[in-house]
Amino acid sequence: MAQRDDPETIGRRVHRLRLQRGLTQRQLAEPSYTPAYVSTLEAGRVRPSDEALHHLADRLGVAFDELATGRPAHLATDLRLRLTGAQRTLADGAAEEAAGQYAGLLDEAVAHGLVEEQATARLGLGECGLATGDLVAAREHFEHAERILAEASLPARVPARRGRAVAHYLAGELRYAVYLLESTLDELNLAGLHDPDALLLLYTAVIAPYMDMGAQARAAQAAELALALAPRAEDPALIARMHRSVARTLLAEGRIAEADASLGKAAEMYRQLEIRTELANCRWMRGYVYAQNGELALAEEELRAARAMLTSHRASLYSSQVSVELADVLHRRGRSEEAAELLHGVLGGLSPERGAVHAAAAHRLLGIIAEDAGDTAAAEEQYVRALGLLERAGAAGDLADLCRLLGDLLRRTGRVEAALDAYRTGLGHRTAGTTTLGPAPAQPPLQ
Repeated sequence: MAQRDDPETIGRRVHRLRLQRGLTQRQLAEPSYTPAYVSTLEAGRVRPSDEALHHLADRLGVAFDELATGRPAHLATDLRLRLTGAQRTLADGAAEEAAGQYAGLLDEAVAHGLVEEQATARLGLGECGLATGDLVAAREHFEHAERILAEASLPARVPARRGRAVAHYLAGELRYAVYLLESTLDELNLAGLHDPDALLLLYTAVIAPYMDMGAQARAAQAAELALALAPRAEDPALIARMHRSVARTLLAEGRIAEADASLGKAAEMYRQLEIRTELANCRWMRGYVYAQNGELALAEEELRAARAMLTSHRASLYSSQVSVELADVLHRRGRSEEAAELLHGVLGGLSPERGAVHAAAAHRLLGIIAEDAGDTAAAEEQYVRALGLLERAGAAGDLADLCRLLGDLLRRTGRVEAALDAYRTGLGHRTAGTTTLGPAPAQPPLQ
């Protein structure tokens, strides 16, 4: 129940409503109370009990909450319905429009002291920030939502914690993102708070940073736990997102057919739920699957479709990331100039603070294109830029591969000692994904 107003405010409200209805203090009081009690209450000198407020609300023809808090009847219900509408707007891909809706609803929730609705609006604004690539604003909204819910149970705070982690992950802060997710998993499991939706949300979110850090074993374990939790979860959109994330671990294990099947499940669920932004992400991932399987024409088709959908939704960060994947396919199809032009076009929208891993992938691919063209100096410059971005992000798996590329380039140009240094660095990064994460988080009981 929401906190009621102070006695003076309630007294003034009772007085105003009584006069509006043309009632005397005796008519309002009887048969349960005295006129003197009503007079004392209207003067703000007594704190009315719930029983007294229910009596007065009935006589005045208003809801109990309206008399106790001043909020119009059904305000919270109406606000929640409109928050659902804003969520639907975001699902349709109109993130900027949804942000405007959420901001207005947040103002209303604050004005009427509706705490849960404030948190929901903040979470929505955070998701809008992720969609548009405004990661600083997204993180601030998620942090604010978590503060609003400070007294709530940990499962209720998980969406805000997960949002913070995703914002840090997209900003290239992989290790901190993993810390947030793993520490929350530990808190839930060690406290016996085995909420299926909360756990599934966290295990699904941690897969991508694990993969980028080269911790494939951790990613595979998280995927297995997510799959085991899915039958007990209630949110179909969350289950669909899980299938999309699990596909990445299946790809890493060479299980391409299973990855494609997992993406098919996710896409079908998103179609049924009419979540267009996630459908675009499914096409993006399916393009990646085709590319890994050597089906480059199909990969290009899927990636172009995903890029067009995300661009129309003004999801600039995600569309830039898809463009990097598309450029790789174009290069592999012998269209290197087109690929390089695409990469130069998107690098302005990526940075160490915004899509660092994909910015590094763009520089890596530009290095490969330059090396194929015989421009070793330009290739080395691009590789070094990519190394700087990946080192800052802690993306150990990609760092190891890049060190190999740089080492090969240095060896071919006669710099053997420098090449050996690059190879040694790569070997060090190859093990970093499993030796620097610390103990794995506690696991939930799955029986």
